[in-house]
Amino acid sequence: MRQLQPPEDITVSEWAEKYRILDTKTSAIPGPWRNNKTPYLKEVMDELQNYETEEIIFCKCTQIGGSEGLLNMLGYVIQQDAAPTMVVYPTDKLAESISENRIEPMVKASRTLRALYHETASQKLELQFDGMYLTLAGSNSPSSLASKAIKYLFLDEVDKYPGASKKEADPISLARERTKTFANRKIYMTSTPTLKSGHIWKALEGADVEKHYFVPCPHCGEMIELKFNQIKWPEASDDMTDSDRADQAVYVCQECGTVITDAHKDRMLRYGEWRVVRENAAARKKVGYWINTLYSPFVRFSEIALEFMNSKDDPEKLQNFVNSWLAEPWEDTKLKTSADTVMERQTELQALTVPSWARMLTGGVDVQETCLYWSIRAWGNYITSQNIAHGQATSFQDIEMVMNLAYQKENGEQMVVCLCLIDSGYDADSTYDFCASNSDWALPVKGSSNPMMSHFKLSKINRPDSRAHGMNLVLTDGDKYKDMIAARMKKPNGRGSWMVYDGCDMEYAEQVTAEHKVNIKSGNRVVQRWVPKRSHIDNHYLDTEVYALAAADIMGVRSMHLDAEAEEEKTKHQPPKQPEKAYTPEEEWISANENWI
Repeated sequence: MRQLQPPEDITVSEWAEKYRILDTKTSAIPGPWRNNKTPYLKEVMDELQNYETEEIIFCKCTQIGGSEGLLNMLGYVIQQDAAPTMVVYPTDKLAESISENRIEPMVKASRTLRALYHETASQKLELQFDGMYLTLAGSNSPSSLASKAIKYLFLDEVDKYPGASKKEADPISLARERTKTFANRKIYMTSTPTLKSGHIWKALEGADVEKHYFVPCPHCGEMIELKFNQIKWPEASDDMTDSDRADQAVYVCQECGTVITDAHKDRMLRYGEWRVVRENAAARKKVGYWINTLYSPFVRFSEIALEFMNSKDDPEKLQNFVNSWLAEPWEDTKLKTSADTVMERQTELQALTVPSWARMLTGGVDVQETCLYWSIRAWGNYITSQNIAHGQATSFQDIEMVMNLAYQKENGEQMVVCLCLIDSGYDADSTYDFCASNSDWALPVKGSSNPMMSHFKLSKINRPDSRAHGMNLVLTDGDKYKDMIAARMKKPNGRGSWMVYDGCDMEYAEQVTAEHKVNIKSGNRVVQRWVPKRSHIDNHYLDTEVYALAAADIMGVRSMHLDAEAEEEKTKHQPPKQPEKAYTPEEEWISANENWI
């Protein structure tokens, strides 16, 4: 009979308030669900009923109620829209625990859900209800993710899922495949973020709409977004412990500068609203929500301040604070560069002027569809270097002219580029032909797709129909060279530093620092990789500098100072040169005519 009756006209949040009962076993606040306690969850839950939305992404901190929101959606589906449903947890063991300790108690505590539950026909990982089944699966069990068709897919704590393996796709992709047969499918994904390359952050960045929660300041009435850097506490002193300082932590409104305390939070949350901070007008199928611990009614500002004080000096604890409290991805910033750092590396020399300490020049060219980016760098002892020129060329002929010019030192001596590496990744044939015609100073280069044991290695071009057949091809490990550039960029100008000429342009500075090194999950391992700081950012000058450094490496820049020292040592131990005798014709005549007397 249930199938013949129309479903109750009710939203997910209204269903939760009417039918959801929190029990003492799993909740700190047992009893009927109240939306006004966590008002920010209301829209997230109700988005499940938006016919335009196919996917909901909830990137959250801990202690915000995200998992309870998922259970409310689950209860709504069971009662209001019975359809095949799956919930995926990081492991099978966790799925079993949640089934036993969270889902089954929720079902039994609600009279309407209890009436629909077929307990005797159910198992721990597959619960049976009127008109539907609910499958619980672990992301570590690919076989459980690849069989039955489902309409509703709930993915919990996705950043704890394993990555793809050689035999299987990643768990999220496997689970998505099961929703294909339903045109009106719904996918809910939630997690605390870990790395920028993690599932939840990538999903949030890929959302068509991203929303943040804004609340009214109790003093000026302006709608503000709660941010960690607005929490203020007293400076460190000998007579105050960190706990004492944290107890005095307050939030300072970024609009009016007035103090906001924990007592204001409940009212602020009640009148808050989700606002769009980024939108793709072309589509609205994927809606992303982001929220941090500052909004949690269960956490005081003082607790957040104290947690930060206890974490800031320990990288592992700090990562947990950034992930679990601020709901932000962790990035390793030990090798992070900025355009300002590049501008600080300017010397007193103008462009096109070679420093007096320079012993060779190398170049690098990055080939693009519309132009060629190039750089020329001067090198001295101890890998000291300075960019003397860079720019964009429209053709290989322009590159030939630039790389064959004579560049003048401060003392008037002239130098030319001894080796230039030219990117062969975009148009290999053109690059190979050009390098074959200019083999005395140019070599093709290609970045290795996998980490190498060495910084570079020489291979051979194997193209019998090309003029470059048998020519050297340089393979580089770009990450290793970017490590070197970033480390030397931080050195003050002088010996061993990475410098630029006076008047260097900001476009070059921004491109050469367009990447940073972050932790990336590769299978079950976490590795460090240089990646663009944001999508679609230009990094062409960084590539040219990598090639110029690789060219210098090939030419022996690392041992150049040893050659200089050896020459100096050799000169030091040579016997002093005897002064030449002045030429006297009389003595020459006497020696030739000794018997004249």
